[in-house]
Amino acid sequence: MDFSIASILLLDGVTNGAIYALLGLATVLVFTVTRVIFIPQGEFVAYGALTLAMLQSGKTPGTVWLLLILASIAAIMEGLGRFRHHGHAGRAAQAAFKTLVAPVLVSLLTIWAAPQQWPLVAQALLSVAVVTAFGPLVYRVAYQSLEDATPLVLLIVSVGVHFAMTGLGLLFFGAEGFRNPSFWDYRGQLGPLTLSGQTIIIGLSTVALIVLFYLYFERSLKGKALRATAVNRTGARLMGISTHSSGQLTFTMAALLGALSGLLIGPTTTVFYDSGFLIGLKGFVAAVVAGLSSYPGALIGALFVGIVESFGSFWASAFKEVIVFTLILPVLLIRSIASGHSDEDH
Repeated sequence: MDFSIASILLLDGVTNGAIYALLGLATVLVFTVTRVIFIPQGEFVAYGALTLAMLQSGKTPGTVWLLLILASIAAIMEGLGRFRHHGHAGRAAQAAFKTLVAPVLVSLLTIWAAPQQWPLVAQALLSVAVVTAFGPLVYRVAYQSLEDATPLVLLIVSVGVHFAMTGLGLLFFGAEGFRNPSFWDYRGQLGPLTLSGQTIIIGLSTVALIVLFYLYFERSLKGKALRATAVNRTGARLMGISTHSSGQLTFTMAALLGALSGLLIGPTTTVFYDSGFLIGLKGFVAAVVAGLSSYPGALIGALFVGIVESFGSFWASAFKEVIVFTLILPVLLIRSIASGHSDEDH
C-alpha cells in the first residue's frame, strides 16, 4: 500500500461512512424518542433504491401497493382505536380518513406518473415521497399500541417488522438486483483521487441533511417537542406533547433519511430486496458507538465504520463484514462496564 492507494481507500471509506451516518442518526433519533431499536431502518434504504429503479423502467413500483395495504390497515386500527376511546363514529371516521389521505394521494400520483418517464430528479423526489409515507404507518401498525412496553419487547417487534418488510420486498420487487443511474456524470482529479459526481453529491447531501436536522431540532417547535420527548416522556405528556404524534413524526424522519440514503447509494452498488439489512446494520454499529444517544457520536462512529470497512476490504475482502461487526463487541463491553446497571426498567 502506498499513499495513492491509501487516499483512494480513505475517500471510499468517507463516502460510505456518510451514508452510514444518515442511518446512524436515524437510529439514534428513533431510539431516543421512542426507545425502539429500529432494525428495519435498512429496509427503507432498499425500498428507496428499488422504487426509483422501477420508476426508471416505467413500471409502477411494488411499494405503491404495499403502501396502500399498510395505509388501509393503519386506518382501520386508528378508526377502531378512536371509536373505543371516544365512542363517536364521526371522530373515528375522521381519524381513519386523515391516516389514509396522504398515502393514497402519493400512491395515485405514482401510479399516474410511472409510465410518464419523468426526469430522474422528479422520479427521485417521488420515490422519497412514497417511502417516507411508510414511516408513520409502520409506527401506527407495529409500535404505537406498545409504546409503554419494555425496550426488549420493542426490539423483538423490530425483528419481526424487519423480516416482514424483507419478505414483502421479495414479493413486490423480486430477487433481481438494480443499479440506479448517477445523478451527476462528472469525473475530476484531485491529486491521486478521482472524484465522481455521485461521491460529491453524497458528501454534500449528508452535510446539508445534518445541518437541516440540527436547525430543525434547535429552532422549530416540533423539533423541540421531539427533544423534550427524548429527554422525559412523562414530562412531555404532562406538558401536552403527544407521544403518539412524536413517534409518528420520528418514524417519518427515519423513513425520509432511509429513502434518501437509498437514492444516494443506488448508483454506487447493486441493490437487492435484502441489501438494506447489512447497510442498516452498519448504521446501527455507528449508533451503538455513540451509545444510541449522541448525534455527533453517531457521525464520528459512521465515518470510523466506513473507513475500517474500506481498508478491511483491501487487506481481507472476504472478512470485511466480520471486521466491521466485530467493532461492536469492545464498544458494548466498555459501555457495559462503565454503566454498571440496566435501563430495562426505566
